Amino acid sequence: MLSRFFENIKGDKTIWAIVGALAIFSFLPVYSASTNLVYVAGKGSTLGYLLKHAILLLMGFVIVYATHKIPYRYFSGLSVLMMPVVILLLVYTLTQGTVIDGANASRWISIPIVGIGFQTSTLASVVVMMYVARYFARNKEKEIKFKESFIYMWLPVGCVLALILPANFSTTAITFGMVVILAYLGGYPFKYIASILGIGVLCLALFILTAKAFPEATKGSRINTWSNRIENFASGEAEDNYQADKAKIAFASGEIYGKGPGKSVQKNFLPQSSSDFIYAIIGEEFGLIGAVLIILFFLGLLFRFVIIATKASTIFGTLLALGVGLPIIFQAMINMGVAVGLFPVTGQPLPLISTGGTSIWMTCFGIGIVLSVSSANHSEDVSVAKKELENPLDILHEAIG
Repeated sequence: MLSRFFENIKGDKTIWAIVGALAIFSFLPVYSASTNLVYVAGKGSTLGYLLKHAILLLMGFVIVYATHKIPYRYFSGLSVLMMPVVILLLVYTLTQGTVIDGANASRWISIPIVGIGFQTSTLASVVVMMYVARYFARNKEKEIKFKESFIYMWLPVGCVLALILPANFSTTAITFGMVVILAYLGGYPFKYIASILGIGVLCLALFILTAKAFPEATKGSRINTWSNRIENFASGEAEDNYQADKAKIAFASGEIYGKGPGKSVQKNFLPQSSSDFIYAIIGEEFGLIGAVLIILFFLGLLFRFVIIATKASTIFGTLLALGVGLPIIFQAMINMGVAVGLFPVTGQPLPLISTGGTSIWMTCFGIGIVLSVSSANHSEDVSVAKKELENPLDILHEAIG
């Protein structure tokens, strides 16, 4: 049965190996960091957290397997069908976002059937990248006009980003940056990119001024949280950078070889030791060698993503692989950069290693899409893949008959 499973997996085997290695390795720091929640915060049990993480990873691999079996051309029309869905989900999240431990957690909605939270912004980010890849693939041979591109591409993307911004600035910034990079790779004129950047900065400034002037009208936003994080990072005062300082202590005490699995001390002081600052726990327990090894794994993923993109037989395949693959690497670098003090605290987890169902699932969804591109048949499927779907309803027509 196991041999049959390996025969059925397609796509880049190196990516499968790296993803599997990261997932297996994640059990060590997650199990160690969970003791903070158990013995310090008095929540659950270490075995319970480990079992939950295992289930989430197992479901993630199911997502990877199912997604990589879907011909990547289907994601073209699917992105158009999903855009209004994610907009509705984001609106619902802002109005009905759940509360976790008495704190505002308007980035999440609760799924009643399974009793877990779902962060809608992560799904929206993947859909946005699929949508942008579709737009530039369909207009590659045309002369791009700013007004037309603004209406059909930037306006829907802007609506999604505007709905993510109040509750999750870091995800908004990452997604916007990735969209701009993808636009550049897709041949979007530089003068138009400069205009979009100017509009984006202006909109952000207006939002901040509005939130400061009318705090009651924007009480669901987290503007004070992320503005304080940026100010604290810039000030460098010890009392304002508690988490960052503890992370630095963890890396310093880990030295070259680390203290060994489960022997971290700073996990008892870092509030987000199993998610946002799990890289600091890795640095303390596995030392510089373990920390560098994690970086090399993600650089390996980046290398394979680029190779797959360059070998794709269609423009859409190239842009899709880069669009959903690069944000995973960018998120990992930001998480690790926060842990070593290069960036202010952002709340971005380390892909495939940090705890958290939504992050794991959406990372696996993106990896599955990249594997779908890599596994496209270069003899039979290429002629079909070159035909971009003219209408999102073509997905339903092809599925039916």
